[in-house]
Amino acid sequence: MALPENSRQSLLPGFLYSPPSSTKGLFNLETVMKTNHELVPSSPSILSPSSSRRGIVIPAPKEKIQMFSPAFYAACTAGGTFSCGLTHTAITPLDLVKCNMQIDPAKYKSISSGFGVLLREQGVKGFFRGWVPTLLGYSAQGACKFGFYEFFKKYYSDIAGPEYAAKYKTLIYLAGSASAEVIAGVALCPMEAVKVRVQTQPGFARGLSDGLPKFVKSEGALGLYKGLVPLWGRQIPYTMMKFASFETIVENLYKYAIPTPKDQCSNKLQLGVSFAGGYVAGVLCAIVSHPADSLVSFLNNSKGATVGDAVKSIGLLGLFTRGLPLRIVMIGTLTGAQWVIYDAFKVFVGLPTTGGGPAPAAAQLTKA
Repeated sequence: MALPENSRQSLLPGFLYSPPSSTKGLFNLETVMKTNHELVPSSPSILSPSSSRRGIVIPAPKEKIQMFSPAFYAACTAGGTFSCGLTHTAITPLDLVKCNMQIDPAKYKSISSGFGVLLREQGVKGFFRGWVPTLLGYSAQGACKFGFYEFFKKYYSDIAGPEYAAKYKTLIYLAGSASAEVIAGVALCPMEAVKVRVQTQPGFARGLSDGLPKFVKSEGALGLYKGLVPLWGRQIPYTMMKFASFETIVENLYKYAIPTPKDQCSNKLQLGVSFAGGYVAGVLCAIVSHPADSLVSFLNNSKGATVGDAVKSIGLLGLFTRGLPLRIVMIGTLTGAQWVIYDAFKVFVGLPTTGGGPAPAAAQLTKA
């Protein structure tokens, strides 16, 4: 049976596209039954062998996801999960060398020599030591970071009102990203603690499965959160810079560098702008958050260590400079890739890319 020309396939569940009713919620039984009736017509031809071999064809939804609906926040959360989890896992070798340069600079003197030491002592497999806690930890962090950023950006804009939200939009970005990262840091902290211990102490554990129980037995369950305050010290400034600078850079690119309005630009061009804005924002993030990153690595590697011990051992200058060039390359590329993945997912589900649109005034944000 030939399919109608207007029947398109969709791999996404229909509820992601359905705007929530004020009284019926996301899962409307009446709508589901009606949809099922449309998908399975009374004609027996749908059960023909040629049709059955094709499988069930689900027409693509006609409506996009409604902005700031539960489905919108669910899509942003999913995009953030993919964005952070995949990128951080991909750069595990760079992260591993960076952590070891911060902990043992006498042995890991430079980027090239650091990779050489790892290759000689641990082999090629050693480059991805700790990838499981990295994947799980940063997937959880990305889900909270991006999902709650979109929520708090809307929330604070509504509180400020249209005039002040437009006037102080950068403060809205900063407040929204900081609030989101407080939650995201809690989600990341346990896996970050295990990751650093596995990566910087060869022989401690093979990975998460034996590393987590061993860590808890040694430090206690609360020991998983020993580095939470330094982690917040690293991640909150990082995330504030990441989102506020990205939004500002993208806005200025569309305003001054691209003659075509954003809504008339192709998706490819918009994703290119997302990568450029993300890369520059990532470089700024690396510089701002590097001292706290050095503290997190030191504290999670040394049992009973304090911030004072870290400063004494690494030195004040070392906190700002040790491993910084590698981290600039790593975080710049990482952040650019994260924004591309996040915005590509948003485009895939029918949402606009981030930034470059109207000011986040409450009246504009609440438009249907």
